[in-house]
Amino acid sequence: MIRFEDIQETVKGHHPGADLEILRKAYIFSAVEHKGQVRASGEPYLVHPLEVANILAEMKMDPICVAVGLLHDVLEDTLTTPDRIEEYFGSDVFHIVEGVTKISKIPYATTEERQAETYRKMLLAMVDDIRVILVKLADRLHNMRTLKHLTDERRVRIARETMDIYAPLAGRLGMAKIKNELEDLSFQFLDPDGYQSLATRVAGKRKQARAFIDKVRGAVADKLTEAGIEATIEGRIKRLHSIQQKLKRQRIDIDQVYDFVALRVLVKSIPDCYAALGVLHNTWRPVPGRVKDFIAMPRPNGYQSLHTSVIGDDGHPFEVQIRTREMHNVAEEGIAAHWKYKEGRTGVGKDDDAFSWLRQLLEWQQEVKDPHEFLNSLKLDLYPEEVYCFTPRGEVKMLPRGATPIDFAYAIHTEVGHQCVGARVHGKMVPLRYKLQNGDIVEILTSSGHKPSRDWLGLTATNRAKAKIRHYLNTAEKQQALEIGRKHLERELRRFDLSLKKVSAGSSSPIASVAQELGVGQRLEDLYVAMGYGKVSARQVLSRLLPPEKLVETPEAEKPRPVVDAVRRFLGRREEHITVKGTDDLLVYRAKCCNPIMGEPIVGYITRGKGVSVHSRSCPNVQNLVYDPGRRIEVEWGHGGGGGYEVRLAVDLEDRMGALAAVTAALASMKTDVRDMQVRTFDDNTASIVLTVRINDLKHLDKVVKSVRGLKGVIDVARQSVTGSVSA
Repeated sequence: MIRFEDIQETVKGHHPGADLEILRKAYIFSAVEHKGQVRASGEPYLVHPLEVANILAEMKMDPICVAVGLLHDVLEDTLTTPDRIEEYFGSDVFHIVEGVTKISKIPYATTEERQAETYRKMLLAMVDDIRVILVKLADRLHNMRTLKHLTDERRVRIARETMDIYAPLAGRLGMAKIKNELEDLSFQFLDPDGYQSLATRVAGKRKQARAFIDKVRGAVADKLTEAGIEATIEGRIKRLHSIQQKLKRQRIDIDQVYDFVALRVLVKSIPDCYAALGVLHNTWRPVPGRVKDFIAMPRPNGYQSLHTSVIGDDGHPFEVQIRTREMHNVAEEGIAAHWKYKEGRTGVGKDDDAFSWLRQLLEWQQEVKDPHEFLNSLKLDLYPEEVYCFTPRGEVKMLPRGATPIDFAYAIHTEVGHQCVGARVHGKMVPLRYKLQNGDIVEILTSSGHKPSRDWLGLTATNRAKAKIRHYLNTAEKQQALEIGRKHLERELRRFDLSLKKVSAGSSSPIASVAQELGVGQRLEDLYVAMGYGKVSARQVLSRLLPPEKLVETPEAEKPRPVVDAVRRFLGRREEHITVKGTDDLLVYRAKCCNPIMGEPIVGYITRGKGVSVHSRSCPNVQNLVYDPGRRIEVEWGHGGGGGYEVRLAVDLEDRMGALAAVTAALASMKTDVRDMQVRTFDDNTASIVLTVRINDLKHLDKVVKSVRGLKGVIDVARQSVTGSVSA
């Protein structure tokens, strides 16, 4: 257990002359408030705030920030009131503690809604005082270090949240050390078998890699000394999660990872950086296309460095990163290395270009009201932008990898995006699906009156473009649904000799409160829209307008409706084991794009004329926000099963004798029926097997994937959908 005196000494070393009395007050206050509380590990709860404070102290945070580390849980986990915190420690400490505290005492309809509002609150507080997120990251880091003491379900949930939100956020803030540790810890709990397998393979290469680093480091030091360049040289071995991502993305073996080992050359000045690069390229042959200049074009999180890969004397490739010592501090500590609290400022100012993305992120996220849409778009926004393109006038636009001319158009202006009909790159016409490259000069062609299509959502990579396209499409669809719903209600009311004008007249009309009763909104227009989308049936509305004895249709309504009956017969393939919450008269079917199976989280989407299509929450179409949130409806698995589900699995493995037989034997041992199989081999001695198998439920699928993934020579196993591949 870390001692308070150790924390105090660390802060004193980084901030000589600072008043540390606030630290002692915070320590005593936290000890008193958390007295008697214990963690899941059985340790006194005070261990956690002490460890969080120690992480902040090692990050060279100021005494106020470290004090908040000691106090960060008192509002959430004790009976302490906000007034007491402000009275004892002042408004600065109170503001940060409040920003770090989760939203847990306000009732929300779903966990997703509460989670979304907690992130919104955190982002707002972060703009006012960046120390909010620094404390939150330190808190999450210690929780991840002690995650093994929780239940399996909580471990996976927290690790997934860390991998999706907190690790990318640390990356956007340039805090590489924290990001890397969070990713490795999350990987360990999200895929324990894959983690252990990779850790064993890396351990086998670690001794050899260390010897190689020592040898090359000496050679580099000698060459730089000869050139008169003063430098400090460090070596590093690539982190496990980074290796795993590269193996999966590039479908390569660990021996083909060029940056498995890397040298960091730290010099005094920027000219020395380029001079050192020249020395290295004169000594070893550089790998074509592997030289990157992040000094001239820094990453959005402030990272600066020269990267190159060279072929060593023994033919072994290795990466070299060259930067100044100041750049190195920023690369490791990120925002914590130079933030403005040292000058008495705490928030994101208008002149802080390096973190302009934070202001933009907050601005865009405030426009997103739906919690599911908010969480997915936040994950998209947190990944770093790495493509730099230019307008014909030379203005730079930073976009994420995979961005297209449509993203570029919306980065210029919303109307330019809406009216985009084509693009020229370096003067040549390119399709709208073209992936922009670094250095592209992009000219957008527009046409007055042209409007975006829903297909564009699948061609864009930026949240800004997706949000603007969705807003336009949803506004048009909503207006159409409103008209359909109003006409439908008018038609149904006539069956009972009623008119819409009669039931909606006056502020106290009976229909005025129906929308609220059905949970679709506050206004009559909201009711029309819900009916137009199919979320609410006319029968549900009429049952609230008429007493049961009057809910008898006129002879007009009793006439046979052959078209409606035929449609019902044709679409009568409802899934008996999936139900729509709140109603039982909607047709339900599983979407073909993701084919959800019993046990996995699902979401319903209303389709006109076809009922409710049910998707897995991890479906690419749901994750990429192709669908209008207004049509989403809550669905759940019922009791009993559907008899089995066909699932496609993509297995990447080494191309060697007996590999296919090993896979089929593993499936047979799991009593899994193989319905179809396609095998492809590649020039790099790897192969891909796409299997269609019969699965009982999600637990059965997990066991099958685990069994196949554990086979010798298997690189990766992924569940495949019609629209792409989703990690199983």
